[in-house]
Amino acid sequence: MDVIIRIPKIKRAFLRRGITSGPFITKLSFHFTPLSLLAQLLSSTSSPKHLQAVAMGNCCLGGAGGGPYAAGGSSSHPDANVPNDAVEGFLKYRGYHGLYTQIELSLSASNLRDRDVLSKSDPMVVIYTKGRDGSLQELGRTEVILNSLSPQWIKKVIITYYFEVVQTLLFRVYDIDTQFHGLEEKMLKLDEQQLLGEVTCLLSEIVTKRDRTLAIDLVGKVESTSSTHLRKLGQLKVHAEECAVSKTTAELVFRCTDLENKDLFSKSDPFLVISKCVENGNAVPICKTEVLKNDLNPMWKPVSISISRAGSKETPLVIECFNFNSNGRHDLLGKVEKSLADLEKLSSGGQGEHMFVPISIGKDQQTKVLKSRLFVDKFSESVHHTFLDYLDNGFELSFMVAIDFTASNGNPRLPDSLHYIDHSGRPNAYQKAILDVGEVLQCYDSDRKYHAWGFGARPIDGPVSHCFNLNGSSGHSKVEGIHGIMTAYTSALSNVTLAGPTLFGPVITAAARIASQSLAANEKKYFVLLIITDGVITDLQETKDALVNASDLPLSILIVGVGGADFKEMEVLDADKGERLESTTGRVATRDIVQFVPFRDVQGGEISVVQSLLEELPSQFLTFMRNRDIHPSI
Repeated sequence: MDVIIRIPKIKRAFLRRGITSGPFITKLSFHFTPLSLLAQLLSSTSSPKHLQAVAMGNCCLGGAGGGPYAAGGSSSHPDANVPNDAVEGFLKYRGYHGLYTQIELSLSASNLRDRDVLSKSDPMVVIYTKGRDGSLQELGRTEVILNSLSPQWIKKVIITYYFEVVQTLLFRVYDIDTQFHGLEEKMLKLDEQQLLGEVTCLLSEIVTKRDRTLAIDLVGKVESTSSTHLRKLGQLKVHAEECAVSKTTAELVFRCTDLENKDLFSKSDPFLVISKCVENGNAVPICKTEVLKNDLNPMWKPVSISISRAGSKETPLVIECFNFNSNGRHDLLGKVEKSLADLEKLSSGGQGEHMFVPISIGKDQQTKVLKSRLFVDKFSESVHHTFLDYLDNGFELSFMVAIDFTASNGNPRLPDSLHYIDHSGRPNAYQKAILDVGEVLQCYDSDRKYHAWGFGARPIDGPVSHCFNLNGSSGHSKVEGIHGIMTAYTSALSNVTLAGPTLFGPVITAAARIASQSLAANEKKYFVLLIITDGVITDLQETKDALVNASDLPLSILIVGVGGADFKEMEVLDADKGERLESTTGRVATRDIVQFVPFRDVQGGEISVVQSLLEELPSQFLTFMRNRDIHPSI
């Protein structure tokens, strides 16, 4: 029996980490089976114990104080500045597999206003996350620095950085009155303090700076006899650092022999799930292999396990082999319990480890040793740089857009058309996808000039084009900013005739050509093509060929399906199920570069279109860099 509860504590933990919008925040519900999991979850929100069992709900889941000049020294939230495993576990449980990493913010200021008569100001910073509706949630407070107009605060604030989410931060600097210096920061009533200035920025603006330091002017309202205006009131510097984790990663090649056959008319379809054991005895999945069909002696592709994600090389791991079933009820074929250090010894010795399964004999739990064995054919260690390491070294994400202008969208002048421009300002599905994805990606591109195309339409006095410049130019396809894309899109609706059919091949080829030229010029760019379409493509094999060719290039492709069409055939382009695309010549894609999302599936759902689309982008970026052996020079 499923139980649904609402837990404000977990909701607040989300808000403190910058997740401030979406249905899963406004109405946060948990589904658990059985009831015993609830007690674990409610006991706390800051220990590795509390959502381990929740994370196991699907075995195939995708991963200090004051200083000499401080007055007081405690955090405004006891759990605000530590990693929150409950939040991370919940995200994974609800299908959130995107990039998230702990970021430590350090703050300093200069040229603050002096509001004290006999001494200088005593500043403290309060940091908030700001929701789309303007609501504020406090993240934390620094210590109070006495008598300083250029303070450097020691206390850090930790926030979880989510690539897919626009995280708006608000910083308010207060002068703490002398009579309150004996109080802890969390006890201070802010309405009794003087506001020295405030500033708002995006977390992505900070992490995309070359040194991850953003200098921004503090402002405040200044009233005069005639009007109220904003005035610069000093400068705040915000520096971001990834919380210290080991970047060493172990790469392993696993092989099994003599697996049990669980299928009636074929052989088992095995895959491995690797989990780490935690202090309460539960196991948390950290890695899995692909599914190999009809194979009782499988050898899987290499898997990478971060030492930090495993805990350490000595942390016990559980390696479970399952027979895949489409209904999600996978059969356990056997398991092994070994640490990474043990697996390294297995590899060097060339010996296999017999697998076992738990069995019940009466009331006793015992294990049955199987004939099946697990081998580690390769074990190697290397340093894997993070996504933020590459950003810090000057790598950028360059946004591209391709829009479907086929006739199946309907007459743009009629309200039932997918291309209808509502003069009330409400965006149509095409506009919303551009705005939402562009809002996230624009911070990762310094010049904010984007390639924009249309396809499936007949320009004035011309044949049907399956890749035309959205800006109407015959010579170039770039526009200025997200506003430029929106303006070019609206203009194109008046200058082309909707036609067909729906072909992706030409726009993918155009994007791939630009990515190839950038790669040849050793530019630090990775391209992201957003294709928005209302129908199933008619050049499926040609599109596969283009995607296979593009898989070696710095390019990812995001596809949004709008309208009521059946997009089942489109899902074959998104290789999430482990089957790589193959071209007509038999060449297989070197990596998955496509993410496909039907717009209707995420409307009103737990996560936004943007999160659904962008969750795989950082891992696709890193896979390309590692395949090409491109390292940031840090």
